[in-house]
Amino acid sequence: QVQLVESGGGLVQAGGSLRLSCAASGRTFSNYAMGWFRQAPGKEREFVGAINWGGFGTYYGDSVKGRFAISRDNAKNTVYLQMNSLKAEDTAVYYCAARAGGIWGSMDRADFGSWGQGTQVTVSS
Repeated sequence: QVQLVESGGGLVQAGGSLRLSCAASGRTFSNYAMGWFRQAPGKEREFVGAINWGGFGTYYGDSVKGRFAISRDNAKNTVYLQMNSLKAEDTAVYYCAARAGGIWGSMDRADFGSWGQGTQVTVSS
């Protein structure tokens, strides 16, 4: 499995921006599609988005479309989540995940085999 470490979380005001990073190690990063999920207290883990192995295909959850963008740098073994126009309801722990396969429009946590430990994002209103 690939090991994943998220960073970049923190406290931001509503309307602001934040960029999360997820550094991978242990396996060939470019062999993996990458996903971002989030989980707020008392809620199910929610699909945020995913990017395919080459970075030329992405999908996003409905709640973040047009505000969030996923990118990756295979030379740096890192995937990013750029979050703009943040809202209080974006407050959650954000997780990155990896899978050896394709991606599609609405993915589930069971579709991914490797997970990071998560990073907290808090948006103040």
